[in-house]
Amino acid sequence: MSKTPVSLSGKTVLVTGSPGFIGANLVLRLLREMDSGVIVSLDSMNDYYDPALKEYRLSLIEQAAATSPVRHVFIRGSIADKALIEEVFSTWQPQVVVNLAAQAGVRYSIDHPDVYIESNLIGFFNILEACRHHPVEHLVYASSSSVYGGNKKVPFSTEDKVDNPVSLYAATKKSNELLAHSYAKLYRIPCTGLRFFTVYGPAGRPDMFYFSATEKLVRGETISIFNYGNCKRDFTFVDDIVEGVLRVMQGAPEQRTGEDGLPLPPYAVYNIGGGTPENLLDFVTVLQEELVRAGVLPPDYDFEAHRRLVGMQPGDVPVTYADSRALEEDYGFRPSIGIREGLRRFAQWYHDYRRGQNA
Repeated sequence: MSKTPVSLSGKTVLVTGSPGFIGANLVLRLLREMDSGVIVSLDSMNDYYDPALKEYRLSLIEQAAATSPVRHVFIRGSIADKALIEEVFSTWQPQVVVNLAAQAGVRYSIDHPDVYIESNLIGFFNILEACRHHPVEHLVYASSSSVYGGNKKVPFSTEDKVDNPVSLYAATKKSNELLAHSYAKLYRIPCTGLRFFTVYGPAGRPDMFYFSATEKLVRGETISIFNYGNCKRDFTFVDDIVEGVLRVMQGAPEQRTGEDGLPLPPYAVYNIGGGTPENLLDFVTVLQEELVRAGVLPPDYDFEAHRRLVGMQPGDVPVTYADSRALEEDYGFRPSIGIREGLRRFAQWYHDYRRGQNA
């Protein structure tokens, strides 16, 4: 698909969900690589997981901003606050918007549906409305591999039908794609959605399996391995995700006219996944080895005594597997960081972070 180049030099970039896992890593990368401009970051800093981790990420951003040629402005608030979003767009007039703010988590959505409607639907609608009234060069937003639901055809392609979500979280992400498509069509807003596949890495989300398993092992608790270990996940290291987002930001869907003479929506959706699904038991084995290597756990730790195989959880799927060829064809990028390197970097970060907390 043809792209319209979008230069980030001297631009104002709005990143929502900035102290979140992916958002913080993206802002840190932009602070390193942009030569001028403004980064406006926004987040509600809610307590879905320990806000101390978000504060930690925000402190890294503030440290990086102190030596960056780019100005950084942090705004504490929710994208579901329409008046706030209008004020942000009116004041800062961002040319590029990356919407990463969302209520995450498949399992949490089963018992807390209201927060998903508020953030993922109302919040995203507010972002689209702001982009409508304050035109932007490119809106990039986070979707999720969860939209593929129980699809049995692998690898998952963006050409596949995704009409059968198995969680409310997945339904909200699919809704984001539909809303973005309609706004691209009606108001000519260049929109690109990114379906992320099982993102992991240092300072990640504590509710993700690799992080929560580490915490439990450190406390001497037992970890549960779902579907009796017969799960495969397309684990994608956060640096690969950020590289993909950064490239996509700089290439917006082209404004084109169809054969009928009517404008085509400047809209696209891509997978970002490692492309090599890993068996969950293999992933756990590597995680354990790297936790020992980093000194998080002792060499004689009895892993067998601290893990058990259990059935599938509601809302989960047995396999995720990304077909990311379109991303490679259009942006020249394919994720490449394997789980050994990725988990080694996580384990070392966890060791250092815990030591800092206990200092």
